[in-house]
Amino acid sequence: MEYANKGFIMSYRVLTAEFSHETNTFNKNPTGYEAFKRYFVYFGDDAIKERGQVNTELAGFCDCARDFGWKQTHVLSAAAEPAGAVTRDAFDRLGGAIVKAAGQHREKLDGILLALHGAMVTEFCEDGEGELLERLRAVVGPDMPIAIVLDHHGNVTRKMCELANIIVSYKTYPHLDMRECGRHASAILHRTMKGEIRPRTLRVHRPMLEEVNCGRTDVGPMVDRIAKSIAYEKEPGVFAVSINTGFAEADIREIGPTVTITYEGNEAKHRAFAEAIADDIWQKRFEVLNSYISVEEAADFAKAYGRGAGPLIIADYADNPGGGGYGDSTNLLKALMDAGITDAAFGPMVDAETAKKLHGHTVGDRVQVKLGGKFDPRFGGGPLEIEGEICLISNGSYTCDGEMQGGLNFSWGQTAVLRVKGIDILVVSEPAQILDLQQFRAFGIDPAAKTVVGLKSMQHFRAAFEPIAGKVIVCDSGALTTPNWEKLPYQNVPRPIFPLDRDMRI
Repeated sequence: MEYANKGFIMSYRVLTAEFSHETNTFNKNPTGYEAFKRYFVYFGDDAIKERGQVNTELAGFCDCARDFGWKQTHVLSAAAEPAGAVTRDAFDRLGGAIVKAAGQHREKLDGILLALHGAMVTEFCEDGEGELLERLRAVVGPDMPIAIVLDHHGNVTRKMCELANIIVSYKTYPHLDMRECGRHASAILHRTMKGEIRPRTLRVHRPMLEEVNCGRTDVGPMVDRIAKSIAYEKEPGVFAVSINTGFAEADIREIGPTVTITYEGNEAKHRAFAEAIADDIWQKRFEVLNSYISVEEAADFAKAYGRGAGPLIIADYADNPGGGGYGDSTNLLKALMDAGITDAAFGPMVDAETAKKLHGHTVGDRVQVKLGGKFDPRFGGGPLEIEGEICLISNGSYTCDGEMQGGLNFSWGQTAVLRVKGIDILVVSEPAQILDLQQFRAFGIDPAAKTVVGLKSMQHFRAAFEPIAGKVIVCDSGALTTPNWEKLPYQNVPRPIFPLDRDMRI
């Protein structure tokens, strides 16, 4: 620590990192180090340059580092698209880099600040975040204050709460408050390093796979729960209240919705508040907001749709790459083609084999391909034999400009647009859910100008697409992120659990 004259202005040394994965244990594709590199891996100052001025947790960390005069050491920022379990190699290389840096700097460190997810599962353990925290504690000891920021959809475990002093989770879905949460956690950590407070985190849980509406915060009961949580954070001794709705696609023992409170002082009072929120989640477990129609019903709706004020947006919740879906389900696309839908866009169709084949042609060529349905045809349909015209060939790079990820750079990998019977299909190599208009516009497709837009996303699309939509409907294509969780082959979740055991009582 450094001191300024007689004012004793402390300059705290803080280690920061971002390491995130939402693991769908039903996805058969393991998440290795290369999967992280394809999405993003940045080290040190490169991470700050790429992510330090946009809507990220790291930007919030950097804001507070400047405001509080910290000496910040940023190790890395790394994430991979949701898929199967994180390999030991990837975890040891990325998580290990964080632990190594903590060991190297531990004598000078005053605190650690991490942006994680809360639903990482590895090849060797169900609780990736808990494993990372345990390794850190082995290096820095029990007294070093550690703050973590988690996704709204984390399965928050007992170990996370025991080993992290401070937990702050997103309060929005679509997730719009990442930078704000980074600031929130940083401010609590700063007070802790100053010795003003000694926070700890309590956890309350209910035996459910996930909050019944996946935590929607734009409508429904979560709106009131979040409002109550924000109000309770103003109570003495309360520093953060987080409602994590769980992640149902992780077949693990500590699954499901939790309420955590980072606090000091009156534990009984704070636990009672958390229990009341958790009770509300349980009591409203049958109150489903979304009506998930079949792909045939969605196609019929599209056939009858008049252009009106904006396009019809059809979201396939069941093939959401953002939840670990393969992104290659064909059921919705087939239904739209069978119904004769034209003036439409559809994306993404994750099919690296077909994208590579299309890159062997030129724009304007007509080609025959077997599209999609290649990872696991049991979920969402098998390949479609189709003929179409190539409208665009691209390396897949785009920069988001929406509220959620504006300013961040990503890539679909080898990409092409194939026009089939009046539907412009975005064929990509790398999975990602649709949540930004630039994911279409950068490839010559203006979704606002179409009559029908079929897209693969669960809720996040709303931030960018509801403002241009005439109507939004959601469907279940039967793919891997189906909202009908009873269709998934759970083996490890504790029983009884809702909704697998719908008549259970607690």
